[in-house]
Amino acid sequence: MYVSQMTVKETQKAIKRVRILFEESLCSKLNLMRVSAPMFVETSSGLNDSLNGVERPVSFDAPGIETGEIEIVHSLAKWKRQALSDYGFDFGEGLYTNMNAIRRDETLDEIHSIYVDQWDFEKIISDYERSVDYLKSQVELIFSAVKEVEEILSEEYPVLKKFLPEKITFLTSEELLQKYPGKTSKEREREAVREYGAVFLIGIGGKLSSGIPHDGRAPDYDDWSLNGDLLFYNPVLDDVLEISSMGIRVNSEVLMSQLKERNQEERLKYPFHKNLMEGKLPLTFGGGIGQSRLCQLLLKKYHIGEVQCSIWPDSMRDDMRQKGVILL
Repeated sequence: MYVSQMTVKETQKAIKRVRILFEESLCSKLNLMRVSAPMFVETSSGLNDSLNGVERPVSFDAPGIETGEIEIVHSLAKWKRQALSDYGFDFGEGLYTNMNAIRRDETLDEIHSIYVDQWDFEKIISDYERSVDYLKSQVELIFSAVKEVEEILSEEYPVLKKFLPEKITFLTSEELLQKYPGKTSKEREREAVREYGAVFLIGIGGKLSSGIPHDGRAPDYDDWSLNGDLLFYNPVLDDVLEISSMGIRVNSEVLMSQLKERNQEERLKYPFHKNLMEGKLPLTFGGGIGQSRLCQLLLKKYHIGEVQCSIWPDSMRDDMRQKGVILL
């Protein structure tokens, strides 16, 4: 039976510690400044993240809002880029925010919740920096921030033994397909993190040699050839845990190409997409880093519901209780 390394009270204190430590390290390494961010946006703005294109946003109307429907954000992938322009940020500078979202169509399990909390970050880059080398350099900085937090936690909470590898391994999704033939994308990820401990998987959204993308990704923020997922081995579940999705964002040419591939050119009607096509938005690198997932990983929790409050089916609560897991 699973036994938590910490009491509920100790866990709550440790959650705060993880968040403070990582936030400070991330800001220092990536030159980020905290800004306020919306919990909802107008549907007509086109700013909401469409994720895989099938997830339904939670929507509502409000008195006095002439534009009509309002949506709770899935993420702030596009909003951040607009904010960098509106707030007057310069090259090499970036922003981050504490993003809270509701993903009503999420399939609930040990690592997926209806409630999503993450550090959403974005920084301005030059055209020269739109490269795999730059992407890797930023991933290494983020990985080093995670390692720093693990080091401090192991000192402050001796029960939390260090387990992360010394370095991050970079693989493309095509390399992963060739390395583990005959397996599904999630099975390939699982095998990779079991072998390497931590992997950044480059190239999510475009079709592989199999004719199938490794995973879905919206066509209007990440450049599918310059993005990726940060994956860790979770020893408690003996499984893969994705902590972050990030990447260099689309320029006007890539936006048009990816929209055409998905037959979604109608998105060009939205203000955000018009501004991007007209060169009014900066070139950027950004992503989201799961707060609860990072806490689940570093605090060695079996279920994400041990580090965040959400809604779970009664059958799941009963099953977790029998396994010794206390869901908040």
